[in-house]
Amino acid sequence: MGAYIVRRLLKMAFVLWVLTVVVFLMFNALPHDPVQPIKGRGCDQACREQTIEKYHFDDPLHVRYWHFVYRGPSIDGVETGLFHWPPSFGSSYQSKQRVTTSLGKAIPVTFSLAAGAAVIWLLMGIPIGMLAATRPRSIRDRLSTGLALVGLSMPTFFLGLLLLYFLYAKLSGWGLSAFKPAGYVPFLNNPLTWAHHLILPWLTLAIVQAAVYSRMTRGSMLEVLGEDYIRTARAKGLSERRVIYRHGLRSALTPVVTLLGLDLGTLLGGAIITEKLFGLPGVGAMAIDAVRDRDLPVLLGTVVTAAFFIVVANLIIDILYGVLDTRVRLT
Repeated sequence: MGAYIVRRLLKMAFVLWVLTVVVFLMFNALPHDPVQPIKGRGCDQACREQTIEKYHFDDPLHVRYWHFVYRGPSIDGVETGLFHWPPSFGSSYQSKQRVTTSLGKAIPVTFSLAAGAAVIWLLMGIPIGMLAATRPRSIRDRLSTGLALVGLSMPTFFLGLLLLYFLYAKLSGWGLSAFKPAGYVPFLNNPLTWAHHLILPWLTLAIVQAAVYSRMTRGSMLEVLGEDYIRTARAKGLSERRVIYRHGLRSALTPVVTLLGLDLGTLLGGAIITEKLFGLPGVGAMAIDAVRDRDLPVLLGTVVTAAFFIVVANLIIDILYGVLDTRVRLT
């Protein structure tokens, strides 16, 4: 197991390095005006030359990449360098704030959104899928299939708007303020207020994802319950409850864990629609603002951060395989 984890960490480092090359070339090698996002359209020739010299836009491409990944010249008191400690993407063109400082504020917001939504959709999706699998073609199976179809057909932005309308606007009109429409309060400031602001965003993500997980759990459980070792366990006289939960569910969760890791990695990279809809200052909203403002350092920071979460999520998935299913050997 230890050797396997070391190999995966080395592969992860290689993937992240390749990603930095691709991302850097995408945002630097393509034709564009690097001065306009910083100074706007009113920058004359002298202003352009000064900006180009200050930000080293006239350096060769390989020199600029070296500054990006290792250590670049200090600009407004902020150095760049992704692979030296502490890592730095430089400062924002618009706010002049360190990108790592902005990410440090945005990541807890996105993590809170992703973690809370994941707990809710797992608590909803897995039990529904299990109930449907243990009684295939029954009424509850058909009902869960119908609910899953509705959830899968519901776009996130539309579901979020529905929740805002019925659970906030309508209830507020009746004098009830059970939900908050937008904003974020740090967990350490007030855990109850933190959860209060995130209930609607959690439900927006969880309802859609629970439909996916219920169908995934149902299909996986049906396949596992038809295996020979399940029939053997029943023949030994084990209770149906123990067969389902002790022997069936553990093996059936392998594809669910795969999907969970990918979904969490993607969400930690930024749940763009949900964050913008509910006014959450997370990584996704930060990336959208960076695209709008053509703020290259912030955009590079969000892209690399999102990729890091996805790669780490895949590593955790592979390790959990060996824990959930003893037939999987990590060597």
